[in-house]
Amino acid sequence: MSLATDSETSGLDLVGKLLDPASRADPYPVYAGFRALGPVWIDEISALVVTGYRDCETLLRDPRLSAERWRHFDAGREVDPYPPDAPSSVRQPWFLSMDPPDHTRLRRLVSSAFTARTIARMEPYVARLVDDLLDRACERDPFDVVSGLAYSLPVTVICHLLGVPAADERLFRGWSAQLTRQLDGFSGPDDDEEQWAGGMVGMHRYINELVADRRGSPRRDDLISALLAAEDGGDVLSHDELVSTIVLLLVAGHETTVNLIANGVLALLRHPGHLAALRADPRRAPAVVEEVLRYDPPVQLTARVAREDLRVGTAKVPAGGLIILLLAAAHRDPEANPDPDRFDPGRGQVRHLGFSAGAHFCLGAPLARLEGRVALAAFARRVQEPRLVADPPPYREHVNLRGVSELLVGHGTRGR
Repeated sequence: MSLATDSETSGLDLVGKLLDPASRADPYPVYAGFRALGPVWIDEISALVVTGYRDCETLLRDPRLSAERWRHFDAGREVDPYPPDAPSSVRQPWFLSMDPPDHTRLRRLVSSAFTARTIARMEPYVARLVDDLLDRACERDPFDVVSGLAYSLPVTVICHLLGVPAADERLFRGWSAQLTRQLDGFSGPDDDEEQWAGGMVGMHRYINELVADRRGSPRRDDLISALLAAEDGGDVLSHDELVSTIVLLLVAGHETTVNLIANGVLALLRHPGHLAALRADPRRAPAVVEEVLRYDPPVQLTARVAREDLRVGTAKVPAGGLIILLLAAAHRDPEANPDPDRFDPGRGQVRHLGFSAGAHFCLGAPLARLEGRVALAAFARRVQEPRLVADPPPYREHVNLRGVSELLVGHGTRGR
């Protein structure tokens, strides 16, 4: 019997299935099971799980909810996870996990240096980089889309944008992999604490040195220099706020886009008609990106904390209670997207929360969309007779930042 119709399946059972590595390749039947339950409070994890599109969108905009998840998880913490000699900036929360007015202030300062004009100017650079990556990747048959394109593109772009030396890009793969554990799943940051705390400290030490170098050198044309100069009504970023923000941009600026590109290539290979349509008309690429963000999103869930007692549907949430929004489940809510299990870049309207909603709408959305459409259009144009070596491919362990660890593609490509 399917999860969606099994009345004996409880919320806790579904949490167990979602955390099971066997569900990583296809968690969507589990999400359908959650949708069948409606908003459900699960005592064992002290959280409300929400899956309906309308509920998720409404809650992301609800001022009664707090984005300061770290306060919720730190409430029971007895030991500081960082060593005594760690930079003070490691204890500065990311503005992604802050509420107004602090979030408003920091976002305004960062957005002044992260403008649409800056992103638009990068398109020729991104296009050249994609072609160079595919030149090298297509020399191998098969080649790995993850290491050859999906990972290399966004990490190179965000490092270029920030002004991180190209030789140091390799450092961020290990650190970022450790940090993403803090963002994953239904559990709090205590899971794998030693690993994610080590990654956080390593990256913060590096960025502290990089910022010190920028302060002592003439202004450069990069985002770190722009953030150093950012000012709004006399307000500026403190040193710890600056370093914390740069770490956030480095992690968020590539980890999610890796999944967007790899998930997009996988969906196109499984639907060769849509791949052929994109090859014939690259102008379809923006629609493909939006459908990938809906159909198989790079970020599967997010969380908020109730500021006060509230009710969602028939479920009650106490003040301080955790609310888990299963965005990937909401995207396949048939009330929001008809025939939701079908991958269709040609659907008239795509409703998704892939970049959140409200005050926390993703600042990097224009960059992710640019990288996604350029990469997917180039893959369709450049890679001839592509074929999946393994389906399903192997997946990373992450529940939230879910994506393939390797995507081997055989092909018949000969040069550009």
